[in-house]
Amino acid sequence: MPLFPSYDSTRLAYHVTGSGAPLVCLPGGPARAGSYLEDLGGLSRHRTLIVLDHRGTGESGIPDDPATYRCDRLVDDVEALRVHLGLDRMDLLGHSAGGNVAQFYAARFPERLARLVLVTPGLQAVGLDAIGFEEAIDARAGEWWYPAARAAGEAWQEAVGRGVSDEEIARLRAATAPFAYGRWNERSRAHSEAGPSQCSDAGAAGFYADFEPDVTALRADLARLDGPVLIVAGALDPAPTPAAAARLAELFPQAEVTELPNTAHFPWVDEPAAFVRCVVGFLDRPR
Repeated sequence: MPLFPSYDSTRLAYHVTGSGAPLVCLPGGPARAGSYLEDLGGLSRHRTLIVLDHRGTGESGIPDDPATYRCDRLVDDVEALRVHLGLDRMDLLGHSAGGNVAQFYAARFPERLARLVLVTPGLQAVGLDAIGFEEAIDARAGEWWYPAARAAGEAWQEAVGRGVSDEEIARLRAATAPFAYGRWNERSRAHSEAGPSQCSDAGAAGFYADFEPDVTALRADLARLDGPVLIVAGALDPAPTPAAAARLAELFPQAEVTELPNTAHFPWVDEPAAFVRCVVGFLDRPR
């Protein structure tokens, strides 16, 4: 497992799997170790996946300054990784909360990006995160697990800020997990249940701490990105919904959305072959 020193000497880890041209991958969570990305449904058979463990997660070191956990500041770790790898320009993939980091990176270092892949990305940074959420939740009402998961979600929202224990919040959050998958089965349950052991509490708490993005400035920077962007949306994902993904695509000069049927927030778990096909097709397309 390779390590490298970031800008503040925090030693960060990354994991390399597969073969082919490199694809740098940023996990979400927030602050979930990159191991949950697995091999992205078999994408490693087409690309060398370089999966960063964000600071404080997985095998990466804990920073001296907790303020450096914030998502816009993690951009400096991504740039340090690019320099360490010796890449002049790189293909970059960000999933979920890691999509926010990838968007900030695209805004600050557009000349260092070849292609950008945003997989069910977080949209807090660009102010689009709430589009269609309730409608997407209601659309799963026919699922056998829906009543319990819906009740847990409502209890979770009511509990926030009311002094409820962290353990109870975690229990309620875990009970909403079926909404994040196209099918709630043994495979998706195992993927979800691994989550708590892969997450950093300090990293998660710091990811959005005092986070007040300049949405207007970020959108202006993204509008100047000179490179192709793929946004992968899960048809069943409540956050981001396909409608939100389409709005995000409008912020880039060269962006396209691929909506994958029967998938939600983890499309490589739900439909690995379809996920790999769309990502490889995008990455291999001549510019």
